[in-house]
Amino acid sequence: MTEQSVRLTAWVHGRVQGVGFRWWTRSRALELGLDGAATNLADGRVQVVAEGPESVCRELLAALNSGATPGRVDLVVERWSEARGVPKGFEER
Repeated sequence: MTEQSVRLTAWVHGRVQGVGFRWWTRSRALELGLDGAATNLADGRVQVVAEGPESVCRELLAALNSGATPGRVDLVVERWSEARGVPKGFEER
């Protein structure tokens, strides 16, 4: 049985704009086979929306919290919901 797809929305706080964070996030998500986007927000956060199997989304969340990201992550706020469908691939916005 295939694991059900979910949506992870993560708001990443810290010094995460202008440091290659969205590119790094996109690379991790593509390696994991997730679809979605990483978007700069006006308040300095990056919003990450990823859809795929829950266990794989949790791997991406662990990477965001790993301390191995570009810049500096101070806090990751996460929300889980049902997958709604996003375009295939992972983009930087």
